[in-house]
Amino acid sequence: MRFHWFLPTSGDGRSITGGGHGLARRHGQARAAATRPPTIDYLAQVARAAEHAGFEAVLTPTGTYCEDAWLVTAALTRVTTRLKFLVAFRPGALSPTLAAQMAATHQRISGGRLLLNVVTGGESAEQRRFGDHLGKDERYARTDEFLSIVRGAWSGPFDFKGKYYEVGGATVAEPPDPVPTLYFGGSSAAAGPVAARHVDVYLTWGEPPSQVAAKLDWMRELAAAEGRTLRFGVRLHVITRDTSKEAWAEAQRLLDQISPEDIASARAILSRSESVGQQRMLALHEGFRGGTAKDLEIHPGLWAGVGLVRGGAGTALVGSHAEVADLIEEYASLGVEEFVLSGYPHLEEALWFGEGVLPELRRRGRLGAAPPVRLSA
Repeated sequence: MRFHWFLPTSGDGRSITGGGHGLARRHGQARAAATRPPTIDYLAQVARAAEHAGFEAVLTPTGTYCEDAWLVTAALTRVTTRLKFLVAFRPGALSPTLAAQMAATHQRISGGRLLLNVVTGGESAEQRRFGDHLGKDERYARTDEFLSIVRGAWSGPFDFKGKYYEVGGATVAEPPDPVPTLYFGGSSAAAGPVAARHVDVYLTWGEPPSQVAAKLDWMRELAAAEGRTLRFGVRLHVITRDTSKEAWAEAQRLLDQISPEDIASARAILSRSESVGQQRMLALHEGFRGGTAKDLEIHPGLWAGVGLVRGGAGTALVGSHAEVADLIEEYASLGVEEFVLSGYPHLEEALWFGEGVLPELRRRGRLGAAPPVRLSA
């Protein structure tokens, strides 16, 4: 199993309100809501904590209210030594040959620490901010061509002529070494075949294990039809403490900070989302109209409270270190190999997980030895 953390490049704090995929906000509102602005110094603290805790990489998001993932992670390569950077980017925002070049450069200057998360984009309003006016299914069709060119350029020169792109002799100065692993998520009928043809790791948001199992079976069939196999990952939040009581008390604290108006506002916005994955997240807490944190436990140890007010990944692993490890093993039994996690605040929660759950998994023989900790300059 591989574990990755998250860089909060739109700000961080001790609350789950005010953020996530698909939630439109007025200019400056996102930063005002964050008690810890995403300065490079703070993000460096999170990155170092993740490295110290034993995470392999950090997912760095993309979107209107985030700092640019390419620039931030390039800067953070100088203050970390082992940590990899899972850079999210939108194919429609740059040319495929330029993306191949940027990735090759990043791979060289980081010493081979770049991973790529391909975000086709599920919200038309968000896409229009970047000058992209294609419909959802067309965006996936364009991503299909885009990834063909990126891989072709890495071993170029590469010629391509399609509906959305035409390139001649696409190449890079030096191929990236190693070739960055491609991550990709999407629950729609248009998304699955693209993942099956191109990517290395298919990501799903943290639905209950039975739903994740069905989705992974769907992707296995699509990949087999392409003569390929995929690795699988899951994107989740986490609240882990020394005891289950302490963990659920923290979940309750987060829930107590949310007003009914916060929930209604987020639900109104997210219910209009084009994303199939987002609609699946919303369905997990559809009947909640108030109550305790435990009322949002949709599977033992799986809490849907984050999705009340945040778009994107809306569930969290909640429990003692042993209980969280149990649920991780349950997902692993389905074929999930990679876990992309986050928590609020990201600095402290990285250490709770790294010092509590990862040693528990090692005791169970699920992980190798802890990586050596080296101090960076």
